[in-house]
Amino acid sequence: MGKNDDNGPGVSDEEWARFMEQAAQGAGGAPKEPSARARMVTERLRATQGQEPPGWRTGPAWRERRRRPGRRLGAVAAVVAIAGLALIAVRPELVIDRLTGRAEAREDARKSGPLAAETDRPTAPPPSVDPDRPTLQDPFRGSPALQWADGADGIEIPEATAVNGVSKEKIAQTLQNAKAFLVAANLDPAVLKGERPAAALALLDPKNTEASEHLEKSLARPGRDQDPMNLFTRYNPAEVKPVGEVVKVRGRMWVEAGKEQGQADVRLDYSFVYPLVKAAPGADQVERTIVRREITFTVADPRKWQVTAGRLRLSDYRVDLANSACEVYDGYLHPGFDADPAAGPTPSGPPKDPYDRSKGIDEGAPEGCGTVSRT
Repeated sequence: MGKNDDNGPGVSDEEWARFMEQAAQGAGGAPKEPSARARMVTERLRATQGQEPPGWRTGPAWRERRRRPGRRLGAVAAVVAIAGLALIAVRPELVIDRLTGRAEAREDARKSGPLAAETDRPTAPPPSVDPDRPTLQDPFRGSPALQWADGADGIEIPEATAVNGVSKEKIAQTLQNAKAFLVAANLDPAVLKGERPAAALALLDPKNTEASEHLEKSLARPGRDQDPMNLFTRYNPAEVKPVGEVVKVRGRMWVEAGKEQGQADVRLDYSFVYPLVKAAPGADQVERTIVRREITFTVADPRKWQVTAGRLRLSDYRVDLANSACEVYDGYLHPGFDADPAAGPTPSGPPKDPYDRSKGIDEGAPEGCGTVSRT
């Protein structure tokens, strides 16, 4: 063992080499340019460095536990401090997570099992969770959707029974077709990338000519009064791309008596959560868009009404888009990112929770461009 200037025990070359190797392994590879949000957090940390309480970085207890005679140890401590500051600059969330308890909250969320299926309208919005930022590795971090079902597993079909003169068999077939429609219109990767929703359209009743013609016009020439986003979820692959393959889904379907004897309404109310990132090399800011859909398909006796057996007759549909550009009707989702310039109308009104399924889409909906409380 070497000696220091005060004849105290120093740090051997072997120990020094071992420390440097461990420090390199802990660095997680070459530092990456922090995101705009990370840089903002870092600047806030730098601005308040003179305001930390004693002991936050170099308090008496820390020094007392590590103090030994000699200068070599002082050099080691300096390297550790510099490495720590570099890590804060590159990944400030590691320090922030430790201080705020987010790391523990995140682990608790991972250990929590999936929510039970939704069988009735909730009485309240989901409880608040720690507003943790999503990442490429964990795109649903900080979202109630973390405990929602994945994709089609979130669309559960209720048990079929005869309703208002419509047989159990017809109800069962419509329920199956309704799920297939939701999957084809909101989860099919090709449709999400903007391709024609052929499978979803094929499930609709061609005798419902007014609805069919409107949908065809919407797909061919999107606009304010004929936007395919009202029924199909799509994004522009030149603008954004999905993070991973999972879309989180929660909702329910049920059956009610129709307006007349021999009619039944199959009602759908589902929310879909899409994590997206800019379609640019190195993009790492994840934003989520939440799409909620309320759709009604009417089952009718073909002996009384002009319907096609085995097809879905579209009666009503409504959509709520959370985190997509206002006043843009080109048939695509447009989530907002930090680096995007301000454009379009200024959002106004009280914030709305897009995860709140305790009310219908139209209940308390603001006029124009509203704001959301979380994504």
